[in-house]
Amino acid sequence: MSNSMWGGRFSEGPAAIMEEINASIGFDQKLYRQDIAGSKAHAAMLARQGIIGADDAEKITAGLDAILREIEAGEFKFSRALEDIHLNIESRLKELIGDAAGRLHTARSRNDQVATDFKLWVRDTIDAMDLALRDLQVALADKAFAHAGQVMPGFTHLQSAQPVTFGHHMLAYVEMIGRDRGRFQDARRRLNENPLGAAALAGTSFPIDRFQTAQALGFDRPTANSLDSVSDRDFVIEALAAASLCAIHLSRFAEEIVIWSSAQFRFIKLSDKFTTGSSIMPQKRNPDAAELVRAKTGRIIGAQTALQIVMKGLPLAYQKDMQEDKEQAFDAFESLELAIAATTGMVLDMEPEAATLKKAAGSGFATATDLADWLVRELNMPFREAHHVTGRIVAIASERGVELTKVTLAEMQAVHPAITDAVYSVLTVDKSVRSRTSYGGTSPKNVRSQAKRWQRALAREMKA
Repeated sequence: MSNSMWGGRFSEGPAAIMEEINASIGFDQKLYRQDIAGSKAHAAMLARQGIIGADDAEKITAGLDAILREIEAGEFKFSRALEDIHLNIESRLKELIGDAAGRLHTARSRNDQVATDFKLWVRDTIDAMDLALRDLQVALADKAFAHAGQVMPGFTHLQSAQPVTFGHHMLAYVEMIGRDRGRFQDARRRLNENPLGAAALAGTSFPIDRFQTAQALGFDRPTANSLDSVSDRDFVIEALAAASLCAIHLSRFAEEIVIWSSAQFRFIKLSDKFTTGSSIMPQKRNPDAAELVRAKTGRIIGAQTALQIVMKGLPLAYQKDMQEDKEQAFDAFESLELAIAATTGMVLDMEPEAATLKKAAGSGFATATDLADWLVRELNMPFREAHHVTGRIVAIASERGVELTKVTLAEMQAVHPAITDAVYSVLTVDKSVRSRTSYGGTSPKNVRSQAKRWQRALAREMKA
């Protein structure tokens, strides 16, 4: 038996394998709210333009509201034979209101309908992501302010480089997440054009008002080219690109949490809320939440790559290949949402181990750059010469197995006789971080100022 929604051209139903590969209702039912919203806006426009009667539009709206209640109550029966969310809702609408349901599809196609639904879903998802990322920024900024003066080692190549503060490290991620939010917001601005009314690919001969439906659905304007309207999935790829980069940032932080919470580092402590044990090793406290945040990055980047490959060879306009735009996107955004929530939880939960951090901050000759800078400032030495002198002093410390503060003045003067005991004033980690007062530097004063700036900005957002 042919599908009653499109079967006029067909005398037989699809083969079982055709139904299996063709059906998308197993995942695109997530679009039910957006599909119903788009249909209500379309029906209202058709009535206002005199294309359908006001009575039919009222029946359609009431029927769609009833379907929405059924779906949200878990009472709606989805049918694979009806392929997708659009035909499932339209079929149920006919059961509820009769022939008036058949007027709803006037001047539209599933091609513009699905593009509209998916744009609405991506837009809603971006808005949710933005709020979640804002909450993460708040947690990071608060942690930064609370630990603005807590020294810790700063690394390059995962080797001790220069002392920084824990607050400064937290603020680095506030900045990253701020850029992520900006990318999502940029993607939202570009996608906010309404495809509804582009119909299958060529527009429609009915006197529709696409500006009305755009306004009703919160779009800035209708899309300007019907071919592009139904074949565009840039908006999904761009949102997934923003999601991928955001996931990379979360993964980098997760990697640091894994390292920092290890017995070898002991930089931070995570509570039982965000760790698990071992089935065989009773001493273990595993940072599984961080590890899973790190792992989910692959799923998110994979979704972006998969959709780019789907789209790369498609001629205009709509192709059935584009049905593959949703399932992985749904999974990617759900994965990112979970990763953001887990990261926010870990930021709120973790506590820096002050004594361990301070001891580690001074290891590995971390104040060597401060020594070189002192030579430049106090002895008017060219930096390259100061670098060489400092390197020789570091070699002495390394040979003796001591830190720079334990190298004697006589040993330093053997390298360069003009060095005085004033040099020791710059070799402690506390003085090192306090000296980094350049804009964006790690001094506690700077960190408190930047943390307060972010706290105020984020608080204004929350009140707006």
